[in-house]
Amino acid sequence: MNPARRAAHRTAQLAWEYSLFAPADVTSPRVCRDFVRAVLFTHDKESLVMPAALCTSELVTNVHLHTKGTAMLRIRLTPTGLRVSVFDESPDPPVVAYPVGGAVACWGRGLALVEEMADVWGVAEERAGRYAKGVWFELGGDGRSFLRRSNG
Repeated sequence: MNPARRAAHRTAQLAWEYSLFAPADVTSPRVCRDFVRAVLFTHDKESLVMPAALCTSELVTNVHLHTKGTAMLRIRLTPTGLRVSVFDESPDPPVVAYPVGGAVACWGRGLALVEEMADVWGVAEERAGRYAKGVWFELGGDGRSFLRRSNG
């Protein structure tokens, strides 16, 4: 969107932060994915929507599949990029599974997809309230690094 057309009530800000608590429910990955998409569309970051939605969905799905508790989603959007963190109640570290030479698997590749799509990802060192760990990813502000990988 042309900055000149930006709504007058939307002031320039260094960072925008959003949080969402998702119950231990099968609908949580979709709700969190849609929340991230809405935030990015609101801030005119269409180039980040697809990779951010996919990575968010994978991280929240992992919480749903591998823990019994709720998830907390944090979004931090700055002029230079996006960071999405998904916190859960399990202290167990995430495990990246890589497909073996042509093997087809129905699941188990979520973090490998995040690793491929995101500029960087990791496990948060800080706790968030009752949450034991957070897995996060970052994407550049314009989505170009993702576009280079997908077109190259």
